[in-house]
Amino acid sequence: MNLPRVQLAVGEHLIEARVARTGEERALGLMFRREMEENEGMLFWCEECAVQNFWMKDTPLPLSIAFIDDDGTILKIADLQPHCLEGESSERPVRFVLEVNQGWFAQRGIRAGARVAGPVFLERV
Repeated sequence: MNLPRVQLAVGEHLIEARVARTGEERALGLMFRREMEENEGMLFWCEECAVQNFWMKDTPLPLSIAFIDDDGTILKIADLQPHCLEGESSERPVRFVLEVNQGWFAQRGIRAGARVAGPVFLERV
């Protein structure tokens, strides 16, 4: 899928994220991807602010996932294992979910409470 891209930043760390906005784009997500560049990711932009649940069906790439509040605050980070059908929940209503290579957040010392900056969050402040 040829999705639009947006540049995001967490402190000095940049992420080039593909943006999945439609139901079809979000359902496909990173399925079947075998690799991703080090600072690449996918931002899921959901229509409704709700508790979001993500799993790894047909996704061979180990990922880390961040559930993000409208103002860009990371509420939760979790690691997802390839092909695992056990989902990970945001636990609180969110509109944004960011997937990156597994360990990306941990390697940079990024934890819940950090802020993601980018044009999608500026629109919502």
